[in-house]
Amino acid sequence: MVIDEEHAYRVCSARDARFDGCFIHAVRTTGIYCRPSCPAVTPKRRNSQFFLTAAAAQSAGFRACRRCLPDAVPGSPEWNLRADLAGRAMRLISDGIVERDGVTGLAGRLGYSERHLTRVLTAELGAGPLALARAHRAHAARLLIETTELPFADIAFAAGFASVRQFNDTIRMVFASTPSDMRGRGKAPVGTPGRIVLRLPYRAPFDAEGLLLHFRAHALPGVEEVTADSYARTLSLPNGEATVRLTFPADHVLCSLRLADMRDLGAAVSRVRRLLDLDADPAAVDEFLGADPVIGPLVRETPGVRVAGSVDGAETLLRLVAPFTGVPLRVPDGALTHLYSAGNHPLTEALASGGLVVDVGRSIEDLTEELTSLAGTAVADEVAMRVLGAPDVLVLPHSARHLTSHGPEWRPWRSYAGAHLMRKAATS
Repeated sequence: MVIDEEHAYRVCSARDARFDGCFIHAVRTTGIYCRPSCPAVTPKRRNSQFFLTAAAAQSAGFRACRRCLPDAVPGSPEWNLRADLAGRAMRLISDGIVERDGVTGLAGRLGYSERHLTRVLTAELGAGPLALARAHRAHAARLLIETTELPFADIAFAAGFASVRQFNDTIRMVFASTPSDMRGRGKAPVGTPGRIVLRLPYRAPFDAEGLLLHFRAHALPGVEEVTADSYARTLSLPNGEATVRLTFPADHVLCSLRLADMRDLGAAVSRVRRLLDLDADPAAVDEFLGADPVIGPLVRETPGVRVAGSVDGAETLLRLVAPFTGVPLRVPDGALTHLYSAGNHPLTEALASGGLVVDVGRSIEDLTEELTSLAGTAVADEVAMRVLGAPDVLVLPHSARHLTSHGPEWRPWRSYAGAHLMRKAATS
């Protein structure tokens, strides 16, 4: 992806928040990088430089703006739309694979050598996998510094740093501050002991009611709990179990996490964001679908519809094909008492053996082809849409199957057209 720098500068001059997270604006004279909507005085064009990622800006020697906190924005919708190597790598890095398995593990999951992966990411994104992972660790560390009272040594290892010294050096380099200063500026932790409460940003508009309708229709007792204005569920994360409770104030999602292992914070946040489709660009989707004579009235009636995603690829697949069982939580959390588990099924065995992998590192084409042969087209499409965030998969409610032939008119946003029709069917 190449940035149109003249357009990017106009966006920054207008302080257009719709582009926050889509690119980074760096200022040569100050050595600071910002989100596009930063309220500071816009620098002259000749002093502006633009990057696709915070990692690229950091690698070029820039540090994060303390005023606009450029890492506290929705992620780029590019990583959901792109099915290429860079997009797949970014999704896995966001899930914390480099902290768990190193660059070797990331390259192995993607099926490339470390050298080729580094070359592609550097050319496409301006930073290699180590720099991208470091930016991810810095973001996770900032969240823990500002929202918990954990000792800094515990935060360092929970965020994935190899040592306290590496943690301190990275915080100073990225934020031009010390952990102690950042904690002093941060807001006091909210909630009860043992829980981390975060504000998850998104691009407005955001149809929380539509997501709650979807979750309510598919909720599993013990694993999920849905009320009129909240959603909660259990999570099986790389280092242990967890629970998450989500509420939906006017301009953000309030996310309350209980983690058995703090190292899972980054993965938990990444998976919740994908579950709620928080990095989508609703303006682009609504502008296109709103002009369609069939779906347009629904878009105008309910803007900002999201496609419900997934917190676990294997779970999403098995919920479609296998009977539900459950594994008791070691520590129940109210109505949340069980982790998801499935009964006997050939796909359960294939997933357990590693013969079948369903995660954000798969390409849409490869996973769809594999699942079509194993479980059929309908299951393959549903999994691609929810696990990989594929924006152009047509999944319709039974009441709207007669519109299948109209599907080509909704490209490249057929997943969102289907979500509008699903929402309409759920309220009719």
